[in-house]
Amino acid sequence: MLPAVAPFAVGVITAPLAKRVAKPLVRGVIKTSVGLALEVRRAVVEAGEEIQGLTAQAAAEKLASSARTRGVESAAR
Repeated sequence: MLPAVAPFAVGVITAPLAKRVAKPLVRGVIKTSVGLALEVRRAVVEAGEEIQGLTAQAAAEKLASSARTRGVESAAR
């Protein structure tokens, strides 16, 4: 029975210390994770806006090119 007392005593002594150390550590990890997730979300939104802008620009150029091409074909007839 004596060998079981030593691990129990160590656990009783170290548990409060581990709680004091682990709680701020876990809180910091969670705060960092949330901050990182928000930054990633912001970057994705910005990338989506950039892609939409490029798509709109490419579509406008294609429509302008098509209008010029149709104008040339109409004038040739």
